[in-house]
Amino acid sequence: MKLVSTRDHRTIVSFKDAIFQGLAPDGGLYEPLEYPDLSPTFDSLKNSPTFIDTAIAMTGKLLGDELSAGDVEKLCRTAFPFSPVLTRAENNISILELYHGPSCAFKDFGASFLATSMELFLANESRRAIILTATSGDTGSAVAQAFKGKDLIDVVILYPSGRVSPLQEKQLTAVGGNVHAIEVLGSFDDCQRMVKEAFVDKELNQVLPLTSANSINIGRLLPQSFYYIYGRSQFPAEQPVKICVPSGNFGNLTAGVIAWKLGMNTEGFIAATNVNDVVPEYLTSSVYTPRPSVHTYSNAMDVGDPSNFERLLSMFQENWRAMREVITGTTVTDDETVETIGEVWKKTGKLLDPHTAVGYLAAKRFLAKTEKKPEVLVLATAHPAKFSEVVEKSIGSEPVLPDRLAIYLKKEKVSTKISNSTEELKSLLLETLG
Repeated sequence: MKLVSTRDHRTIVSFKDAIFQGLAPDGGLYEPLEYPDLSPTFDSLKNSPTFIDTAIAMTGKLLGDELSAGDVEKLCRTAFPFSPVLTRAENNISILELYHGPSCAFKDFGASFLATSMELFLANESRRAIILTATSGDTGSAVAQAFKGKDLIDVVILYPSGRVSPLQEKQLTAVGGNVHAIEVLGSFDDCQRMVKEAFVDKELNQVLPLTSANSINIGRLLPQSFYYIYGRSQFPAEQPVKICVPSGNFGNLTAGVIAWKLGMNTEGFIAATNVNDVVPEYLTSSVYTPRPSVHTYSNAMDVGDPSNFERLLSMFQENWRAMREVITGTTVTDDETVETIGEVWKKTGKLLDPHTAVGYLAAKRFLAKTEKKPEVLVLATAHPAKFSEVVEKSIGSEPVLPDRLAIYLKKEKVSTKISNSTEELKSLLLETLG
């Protein structure tokens, strides 16, 4: 697989170069140069549709020119000791649980694959890498878990002060070692802007080998496409399936579109957002109007200018009508989120986190409006216990916290607080890691 910038298709790079660069030199995002039809590969997986089989087959097809068959298997088996779990919710709605990894969020899939890939490539080279990433919640904890203890890699995570849940904050500030938490006095959009500006700062990049583990990095998105393919394979090929994706920075939905462009059979996607709904607004009006993000219960989706929107536009050749044919958008409020968690709990006994609840209500709305009733596969993006305050508001009691999360509540928070100035970030990076 060769990658090109969303802004200049004349520069073609390998997967290895793309993941270590993060952003392209022109500031664009990397995307596949071509999308081979891999539907025959999907068909061959029907008799043994485990996730690890899917991951190995897809990695071999996409990265076989850079990795040996042995490295492909080693990479996937190291990166994925966990797997998605498919459950049935109610008529025409299924849930693909993506929170069974170490940080209890879907981002474990991409972060673990990226960390393992980087470690594999760096093993035979006398150099190191510095991960610089921004988080609105779950990215930081997934990246911290995936990269902790990696000898050749340092991790710097920017997060907005007071805008992540207490548990999310502990997950990214209490790891220590090679993981450095930066608490920014601002919004996630500020954090994301600072990271982007750091990547195009020539002086900084001459001194530090910076790359990203956000969904800016294509190395995060390719492995996320694997669970779309796995989830779709759990249904008969002739059964129509629509996929509903809780969306904030739109990396997860972009991974789904990659799977579709590679040949995955689907009726399309529902982009379910909270009131930070600039993309659903675009899908309705054809006008993209980024704006400051608003804090909500589904905080990992509080993004007012999604970085992956540029990638989506490029994948659809900036054709609004073409994108609308594949993606529809829905907006869900905080009150509706709380109500949905409570209703689903009472009706099905399934407990949802706020982000998955946004997707679940979007699926219900879609089914209510369509005469044809396809199966809607809702991606469950985080364990409900990561958002115990909202869940308790919804059902009257706190969810049970998994042991792998509970351990962080006992640890001490360690972070460096800075303003939302890129110059201050630059000075800190040079002083700490230069």
